[in-house]
Amino acid sequence: MTWRLKAAEYNKQKGEGNKMAMKGLVKKHKPVGVLAYAGNKAVGWCAVANRSDYARLETSRILKQVDEQPVWCISCFFIQKDYRYKGLSKLLLKSAIEFAFSKGAKIVEAYPIEAKNGKLPDVFAWTGFSTVFIGAGFKEVERRSETKPIMRYYKN
Repeated sequence: MTWRLKAAEYNKQKGEGNKMAMKGLVKKHKPVGVLAYAGNKAVGWCAVANRSDYARLETSRILKQVDEQPVWCISCFFIQKDYRYKGLSKLLLKSAIEFAFSKGAKIVEAYPIEAKNGKLPDVFAWTGFSTVFIGAGFKEVERRSETKPIMRYYKN
């Protein structure tokens, strides 16, 4: 819910309130993302939705809108610790792109982190790494921060 709510609202309902808000979106069949499973166990998640669903992006100095093009956004990943560094983010990314296109998207936008001087701790990986997005065919379209490019994938 970090990106979906303004900071004050997110902080006000932090924890259980935000969990309930996410459950409410799912019950209303609002796009929230894609899941990865190992057997019957969910082990990964990638948030993807229309940019208009992400209120906090509009107030971000670094991630504000690039242009007037309608885009869907990949805003974050979660992969359980035992499943990291096994290529799951690539599979989630591919699935998120396909999901967005199935909902009518023509452009998918993302805000990955770019490691400087080596490896980043896992805690900073929640928006994904730029190398994974580049490998999937994303192109940088704007950069307002040294480590946070805005990247896009265009439907053929």
